Amino acid sequence: MNIFKTPEGYLYSNRALFYLFIPLLIEYALEFFVGLADSIMVASLGEAAISGVSLVDFLIQLLIFSFSALATGGAVVAGQYLGDNQIDKAQNASTQLVWFSALLSVALMILVLILRQFLIGILFGQIEADVWHNAEVYLYIVALSIPFIAIYNSGAAIFRTTNDAYLPMKIMLVCDVLNVIGNAFCIYYLGWDVRGVAIPTVISRVVAALAIIYFAADEDYKLHIKRTLRHRFDFKVLKKVLNVGIPYGIENGLFQLGRVLILSLVSTFGTMAIAANSVGYAIGIFSVLPGFAINLGLTAIISNCVGANDYEQARYYNKKCLMIVYVSHLAINLLIFAVLPLILGIYNLSAQTAAMATEMIIWHGIFAIIIWPLAFTVPATFRGAGDSKSVMYISLIVMFTCRIALSYVIADWMGIGVFGTWIAMFIDWFVRAGIYIYRYFSNKWTEYRVV
Repeated sequence: MNIFKTPEGYLYSNRALFYLFIPLLIEYALEFFVGLADSIMVASLGEAAISGVSLVDFLIQLLIFSFSALATGGAVVAGQYLGDNQIDKAQNASTQLVWFSALLSVALMILVLILRQFLIGILFGQIEADVWHNAEVYLYIVALSIPFIAIYNSGAAIFRTTNDAYLPMKIMLVCDVLNVIGNAFCIYYLGWDVRGVAIPTVISRVVAALAIIYFAADEDYKLHIKRTLRHRFDFKVLKKVLNVGIPYGIENGLFQLGRVLILSLVSTFGTMAIAANSVGYAIGIFSVLPGFAINLGLTAIISNCVGANDYEQARYYNKKCLMIVYVSHLAINLLIFAVLPLILGIYNLSAQTAAMATEMIIWHGIFAIIIWPLAFTVPATFRGAGDSKSVMYISLIVMFTCRIALSYVIADWMGIGVFGTWIAMFIDWFVRAGIYIYRYFSNKWTEYRVV
């Protein structure tokens, strides 16, 4: 079968894939660039402020990943109903997702507000008083945005299921611009402390959530949600959503925990190692940015194919999207390699630290091209088919045995140093890829249709 020319009658033409993936890529890129701009502005408030904000952002990222996973679960169920031409059930699944996400997030918001001091203490331990103060103030305000994060993620997932990624992108573009302008105004003009970052962030998330719900409730939209304040939960549908969303959420949450454990090891290798590792990760994110965006779209594509009970199309789009990820990773990493000296010059690193960071970034880029797509794009196909639990089990076992355990063996016991943690990460990717390839060709993932 010609992988470049889409067969007649298939669900997604090349043009449709383009219109799905490009907005996702732009939205992801915007998120990273806004985070970079925010960190630069917070840095002007001093080390205590940036430390407090970065600590809280870690907790908020955990919640964002969790709601994104829940939204993925809802999108898979809605997508499979859509593929099976059960429009009413697809709309019901979308409505259930939004209501459940909203109510769960409100409960979490109240919990975080009440327990914020306990959370800061248990997560971050003994920190200096001024850092604690900044973290508490920032968390108190940003926690108010938790329900709106959940609502936006749910709404965006619904639109991506119908191949409309442009609307969420345009909403996020406007809100990101509002966020950056608001931060700059509050910090540089009004002279606020961390509130100058927190308040515009909350406002931008409120605007994003209200906008996405406004469009999702439009009855002319194919997958619209019901306009009612009297909602009755359909627990059969909710169970299907959670069967996909919860395993993915656990996987994301424990992955972030694994990063913390590795960072605690990296911190023992000294300031240069910490700085090089930090820069390596910051740039390394961009080397796999296309893959993350395409994976999100691929899950929606596969859910539609499986809903139509057409596994031939599912396999076709898995191969096609793998090819797209490979090509895009090759392009972006060659670009990163070309401008790397200029990028590192911005950080003003010492020669030794810059050399360490360069080694990390180059090898990360090489393996991002060679093995990352097999390790992370193939499981997106499994999730779209409803095979989410096996991905969670494989991911967690490999992470704890390879990425974490081998980091301590290679970096510490074998004396390799901070680069040993990166070697362990690359081994993790290879092991994942091998297991997922075996599972793909075993066809076990085709047995997990959720509707």
